[in-house]
Amino acid sequence: MKLFVTGGAGFIGSNFILYWIKNYPNDSIINFDKLTYAGNLENLKSIEKNPKYIFIRGDIADSNLVVSSMAGADIVVHFAAETHVDRSIMGPSEFVKTNVLGTQVMLDAALRNNVKRFHHISTDEVFGSIELETNIKFSEKSPYNPRSPYSATKAGSDHLVRAYSETYELPITITNCSNNFGPYMFPEKFIPLAITNLLEGKKVPIYGDGLYVRDWLHVEDHCRAIDMVLKKGKIAETYLVGGMTQLLPNIEVIKKIIKIMDKDESSIEFVKDRPGHDRKYDVNWSKIKNELGWEPQLSFDIWLEKTIKWYVDNKEWWQRVKKGEYQKYYDMQYGFL
Repeated sequence: MKLFVTGGAGFIGSNFILYWIKNYPNDSIINFDKLTYAGNLENLKSIEKNPKYIFIRGDIADSNLVVSSMAGADIVVHFAAETHVDRSIMGPSEFVKTNVLGTQVMLDAALRNNVKRFHHISTDEVFGSIELETNIKFSEKSPYNPRSPYSATKAGSDHLVRAYSETYELPITITNCSNNFGPYMFPEKFIPLAITNLLEGKKVPIYGDGLYVRDWLHVEDHCRAIDMVLKKGKIAETYLVGGMTQLLPNIEVIKKIIKIMDKDESSIEFVKDRPGHDRKYDVNWSKIKNELGWEPQLSFDIWLEKTIKWYVDNKEWWQRVKKGEYQKYYDMQYGFL
């Protein structure tokens, strides 16, 4: 089987490629990635010489290149997206181009190449925000209510994917996942920023009152969920993927990290809140559990300890990322870039 993976040099995409090659060594993978600031080919050093793996640098908005690169693919797994909320607030136009127009180009290319499955990776943020005091959870039936340029563009891409299923009978599936964490996560994000700042002896910034709540999903569990949807998921269905049974406010997540790393809570620094900050996300992932048999392999606490250990053991990786030196690897290994 041949997979066409977009955004495969990013955090979740690279973890997925490593997962797939490990578990399905006879399958071939094309990694199609633009290599924006968040794309890091160092994540895939261990497989770059694997004959079953091909890297193509390209923009998902480039129709001709996408169509030709996708030729012969059985399955498309579409990760490529601009994802950071803060960046979307500062510059929303790039998010519209990549997340909406880029997805439309991808869908057209999938039709032209007669792919057997188009799997779209999305986010629980398309459903908006939940009040802290309520017990409401997002489900596959929740109405869309995006509140940032990022989530609005992801909502647009979800609607396009479903429209292509209805209008052109493209065989699609969608997963809306909660906040991922784990190895190779770009250190501007909440958990790796906290870990790496503590390792550098810096303060850990936390927005507002620190009571914002997220459902945390380890990236390996997410990869397993995508695997199950590709194998057993129903065409044209959406599956929500979350990682927790008991949610924690961000301040408590930081305190757990500080405790595991044997640091002091004086390291916490409260900073000005960002505009339109969603208060709470809570994901009901009973559908994927009941229909496909998926659930997280380990608890949040165990995954958090493993994640901290990975960043402790891989200081060179995140130090190069924070300094921007990881981009030199492209020139050294891929001179044509």
